[in-house]
Amino acid sequence: MGVPQRFYEAYARWLAQQGLAVLTFDFRGVGDSAPRRLRGFRASITDWASLDLPAAVQALQQRHPGLPLSYIGHSLGGQLFGWLGQGTRVFDRVLTVASGNGHWRWNAPPTRSRAPLLWWLLVPVLTPLFGHFPGRRIGVVGDLPAGAMRQWRRWCLHPDYLGIEGPAVRARYAEVRTPITALLMPDDELVSPEGIRRLYNLYDGARVDIVEAQPRNWGRKRLGHFGVFRPSPDESLWRKTLSWLGEGP
Repeated sequence: MGVPQRFYEAYARWLAQQGLAVLTFDFRGVGDSAPRRLRGFRASITDWASLDLPAAVQALQQRHPGLPLSYIGHSLGGQLFGWLGQGTRVFDRVLTVASGNGHWRWNAPPTRSRAPLLWWLLVPVLTPLFGHFPGRRIGVVGDLPAGAMRQWRRWCLHPDYLGIEGPAVRARYAEVRTPITALLMPDDELVSPEGIRRLYNLYDGARVDIVEAQPRNWGRKRLGHFGVFRPSPDESLWRKTLSWLGEGP
């Protein structure tokens, strides 16, 4: 959510060095897919999940036909995997990182205490004022299209989170059969362990293995919400992601 693809470049390049073809992309309105001015730019999370994500999958298939596919989704990127429904069947494995139910009551304590300020004041006031959410100015989330931010706010204020999009969306998640490894960081500053686990209630038909990643077990002082994708002299965690994707010992 609001994180440009360049944040993942080091990890993507490392995967490529291990012999994998890798595609990263920005959702419309974010990073390299954003216009010079976001005011009035029309984009929703539904657009990201229903249009941008399938287009990225198609582009990868066209560029590397015949290769087995794996999916890595961080935070929102992992949340949206099930939106593909039967389209998820092109993937052999899925790794989600810090992807959970974002309802504010399932936020980690540092974020949960600030959530009312964001959802009941900053978003309702600043989004119409600027014509988008000016997160970069205030150091919160990042700049986002108004439609995407309003939709995310609606999710984060409801215990069912993205499940409030209705039976059709819930049915897509229930159709998923691809095995999922869900990586949970106990020191995540944004999403609580309970929030992580609650997201996977949507996956009625998929095997979901939730793995807790303690920083000390991977040569890290801290992981948090973003640390898995940050370079480290100790590559053991990155190498383990290959194993979770069925690509290594």
